[in-house]
Amino acid sequence: MDSLIPFTTSGSLVDCVDRKMMVVLRDGRKLIGVLRSYDQFANLVLEDTVERIYHADVYAERWQGLYLIRGENVVLLGEVDLDQEDDVPLRQVDWTVLEPYHKQDIDTKKKRDEYKAGVLYEQKGFCKEGGEGDGY
Repeated sequence: MDSLIPFTTSGSLVDCVDRKMMVVLRDGRKLIGVLRSYDQFANLVLEDTVERIYHADVYAERWQGLYLIRGENVVLLGEVDLDQEDDVPLRQVDWTVLEPYHKQDIDTKKKRDEYKAGVLYEQKGFCKEGGEGDGY
């Protein structure tokens, strides 16, 4: 009977080792690298890692190298399809060009989220718990 229960633990990551993966973190950062190792807490080790930011139809990447990610910070983990990776209809630009726009997007989202939280608190009776800056 136990054999019918699918892997829902970090053991299901065994097929992802040595593959190019994208990781979305709780703070919104997107990291792309080769998954080299993981443990029972879903802590991840990425090699040849880049951080990628987006704005409109462009993106930029910044080299990060070897990256250790605490499992509780992972929101999403997905494999990058190497056959379709170059077919993405986005244009790559330099990090320094895109970073100010990305920071502006983050500030705009933060203000919008604060406004929504205020409305929910004042008009709908929601509490203000979870104020750690974690949108997930």
